[in-house]
Amino acid sequence: MQVLKKVLKVIITSIMILVIIVGNSKKAISLTKDFQARRSIKVAVFAKDLVTDDYLINICKDFEEIERKNQGKVKITCYDSKSNLAIQDETIDKVLKEGVDLILLDPADTRNLQGTIDKIKIYDVPVIIFNREPLTMDAIKSYSKALYIGTDSKQSGIMQGKMLIDDWNTNKNLIDRNGDNIIQYVMLQGERYNMVPIERIKSSVSTIEEAGIQTEELASIVCQWDLELAKSEVKSLLLRYGNRIEAIISNDDTMALGAIQALQEFGYNKGDRTKTIPVVGVDAVPEARELIDKGIMLGSVVHDPIDLVQALYSVGMNLVNNKNPVEGTEYKLDDTGVSIHIPFRGYIQNVRGYVESK
Repeated sequence: MQVLKKVLKVIITSIMILVIIVGNSKKAISLTKDFQARRSIKVAVFAKDLVTDDYLINICKDFEEIERKNQGKVKITCYDSKSNLAIQDETIDKVLKEGVDLILLDPADTRNLQGTIDKIKIYDVPVIIFNREPLTMDAIKSYSKALYIGTDSKQSGIMQGKMLIDDWNTNKNLIDRNGDNIIQYVMLQGERYNMVPIERIKSSVSTIEEAGIQTEELASIVCQWDLELAKSEVKSLLLRYGNRIEAIISNDDTMALGAIQALQEFGYNKGDRTKTIPVVGVDAVPEARELIDKGIMLGSVVHDPIDLVQALYSVGMNLVNNKNPVEGTEYKLDDTGVSIHIPFRGYIQNVRGYVESK
């Protein structure tokens, strides 16, 4: 009987201890969840260049506005990679060690993406690649918490092609200087190893050719999205080809503006339609819009950085909270299962002295 009492006492004591432990565990879990809910989510944005790239500068400004509107909920910090992979890698290492909830990465070099994603994966931190689309999605597919978000590059190229088709059909006698029924053009490419410029180039030219207009590429120059480099390269091409250049297709407005500065130094694109070489760009930045209004630049594809920023933020918050990345959004994953492409808003061009939006 005494033995039975002792056994019962041990069992009752054990049950009481278990109840206390479970209760405390629930409280601990509740407190942890409450702490996570109250603390700011840390977001690190890595931009390739925050000195000369106006597009990325505007993206960071838009993120500042998102942080202001979500004060206390999210802390967003932009880091300048200075177009240097070593600097970007070093900064990512530092941020990971200090603690971060989400990384938004504009890669300094898309060819090294696998190594970068591998190190982020070790810390189990979600990462969204943006702005520079890698040649393949293999690296992104290797990590379940990785995605790519960018603009619809093919669409922007098609719109550039349509602008030149409209201009050719309206002003062929002014554009086709040598009367051979062929558009001789110069292509200003943003960079290599990036599907964004590659798709823009392919779709712009194919759109023109599908309209029954023959094309001839005089030169394709990589200008690193840089105004001064584009200006220098176009000046050299003008010395080489002179008035054989009948159109300039630029992967973005920054390089298009550099091209126009070069053209103006040679007496072109100063308001005289008979001495104007059509130039098309992408982004419709204020400086480009002003030149389009004056008939100095033919047109540009309209894109507002806030469209990309809102997508990065909405999808990023879903990843942080372990939700489906597109839950509660208007976005859709493409056939790769890891990519989202943001459509452009349309394009603006100068037609017979009037600016039209399409």
